[in-house]
Amino acid sequence: MRINPKLFIALGVLLVLAYSFQDLVFGSSQYNAGIYKARTAKNDSFRRAKDSPLSSEQRQEFDSLRYFAPEKSYRVSAKVERFVQPESVQIPLTDGKADTYLRWGRATFELADAPQQLVLLLKPDEKDGKLFVPFTDKTNGFTTYGGGRYLDVALPAEGEDEITLDFNTAYNPFCAYGPAFACPVPPQENRLAVEVRAGEMAFPEIDHTGHNH
Repeated sequence: MRINPKLFIALGVLLVLAYSFQDLVFGSSQYNAGIYKARTAKNDSFRRAKDSPLSSEQRQEFDSLRYFAPEKSYRVSAKVERFVQPESVQIPLTDGKADTYLRWGRATFELADAPQQLVLLLKPDEKDGKLFVPFTDKTNGFTTYGGGRYLDVALPAEGEDEITLDFNTAYNPFCAYGPAFACPVPPQENRLAVEVRAGEMAFPEIDHTGHNH
């Protein structure tokens, strides 16, 4: 029996579409599940006195941190430019002091249909192999903490020139939960001129009656 070659082509196209759909649905679902699992773990840690930046009063009222829903478009690949001689810089803290970091490199990427870039910092005594990326964006002071947010990014292996910036994992500095903390202020060169509607949202303040608002 002879089979029309066009039938083979049509079946092939259907198979490709089926696999693409499966990857889109189950890949996103698996990714979202990982994000929600991490967020649940963080909520649990905030309820425990020894791990939490919250005061005892805040912990009594605490239910959950607030987040944007995970969105894969905020998980972007970035080209990395490693600085040949990373310079030591003083990053101001919110208490007027400063911490020393190395300007390790620069990440260039696209977000909100526009080219963006962020400077990647490294603690001189960093033990966990993570780059520190403090940034601000147009949501600060509205839906997110006014002082900006942070990303932690794994150090790329030698020779790699790409990293993943996942803004769904953007988190607040401890200063967002109370005035008892001193936190690094994002440098001017890390001010994004777009809204990053991903990651952790502003923490609800507790007024003198003990209620969130």
